This record gives sequence, C-alpha cells and structure tokens, in this order.
Amino acid sequence: MNKLKTHASRFALALLAAPAALAHEGHGLAGSHWHASDVFGLLVVGGLAALIYWLSRGGK
Repeated sequence: MNKLKTHASRFALALLAAPAALAHEGHGLAGSHWHASDVFGLLVVGGLAALIYWLSRGGK
C-alpha cells in the first residue's frame, strides 16, 4: 500500500508542477490565451505521468 501512495504522490506532483512553469501571465487552464507549445507541454507532462504510473504497476 505504501508503494501505491508513493507512486500516487509522484503522479500528483508531476501534474501539479506543470502550471508553475508558465512563461507569462495569461497562460494555463484559466488563462486568456494559449500557444501550441502550451498545449504540447501539458500533453507531454500528462503522457509522462501516465507512463510513470503504468511502469510503476510492477507486473500486475
């Protein structure tokens, strides 16, 4: 169970760290505008988090 909590914590941290890397005001989910690189970055972070979760399942 502790292993699951550790992986869940890492997954949550990866998802929560992405909004902190905004270039300037107006970006992000609540922002007034988006660039293609914003969307791509969020997709990469989400994909990496999903990959980490999938690899951490440990053969189950």
